Amino acid sequence: MKNIIIISAPSGSGKTTICRVLQKRNPSIHFSVSCTTREKRHGEVDGVDYTFLTNESFKKGIVNNDFVEWEQIHGDYYYGTLKSTIEDAINGQKYLLLELDVKGAIVLQTLYPGKTISIFVQPPSLDDLRTRLVNRGTDSEERITKRLERLSAELEYKSHFDFHIINDNVDRAVDEIMNILTNENEEVYYGS
Repeated sequence: MKNIIIISAPSGSGKTTICRVLQKRNPSIHFSVSCTTREKRHGEVDGVDYTFLTNESFKKGIVNNDFVEWEQIHGDYYYGTLKSTIEDAINGQKYLLLELDVKGAIVLQTLYPGKTISIFVQPPSLDDLRTRLVNRGTDSEERITKRLERLSAELEYKSHFDFHIINDNVDRAVDEIMNILTNENEEVYYGS
């Protein structure tokens, strides 16, 4: 059973929106709440959007080998996935949706072969991505520049993913992902 569903995309490509729509369409797909040290954005809820940790707590988790994958992103913040979250989903045969960066996705595919479906989502263009990041209104111009610089590096990992889609329309992108999930696991679509 391939029950670990990985969505990866450059920042601003719409992966969070896609994940939310996927869950609305099929509530049997549970969202993996990642840990992060970045500050909460307006409207985010601790334990729902992310588990917000201090740098000290996160580093302690690294030392204790609590994370299946983790990374320091943009030189500022840590992000990671708890091992217990993945193993609980596998043991309970629950569909788990993860929103990960490319390196974290590759780690999970390597550690859990035969359990993952990995999907790389990309924006229609660099200009479109810049517009999305600016319109989102959550990042400074400096942070937007860092995110755009990371894009070419992330695109180099695209070939490591099982599937690739372009998010030029959220509903169409979600339809495409649901088709992928249905083809990989017939019961995903029907919520079994």
